[in-house]
Amino acid sequence: MEHTAPPTFDAMSERVDWFVEAPDAILATDALDLADELLVIGEAVLVRWLVAHDREPTDGQVEGFRLLALHRQAAKGDPSFNACRESCRELVYHRNLVHDDPSAEDVVRNLRFGAMVARHLVLFVGGKLDNSGLGEFCCSSRPLRQDETAQGGARHL
Repeated sequence: MEHTAPPTFDAMSERVDWFVEAPDAILATDALDLADELLVIGEAVLVRWLVAHDREPTDGQVEGFRLLALHRQAAKGDPSFNACRESCRELVYHRNLVHDDPSAEDVVRNLRFGAMVARHLVLFVGGKLDNSGLGEFCCSSRPLRQDETAQGGARHL
């Protein structure tokens, strides 16, 4: 099976930032598609990890979601990778909230929360690719990525 190359971490980060900054009306109008896009971003993050470790990303699903199957596959052999398991599950949760009622009053808030969770994945996995000794918590990735930005040398994976 042949996969197309996932977007770079920089491109995924920019797209997640768009979710955080986009006008409420745009998010509300396209809520279903945007919620699915956040899952696709999460999947792309994990595909990047697997490909970087010479592993063929699964097309399987766990509990109906490829994102959860990719996480399970990525965590094998790297217990510290379990740190982002809850982030993957939370991304699925926010997608499900939007799909449950796309006209709900809090749909925009759920999309923005989902985007913040996707950002965690981008930072953590991107950080682990830079520094395999990165801590066991997603939050520990932020200082590494901020230092990279402060030096003006963002990495393009």
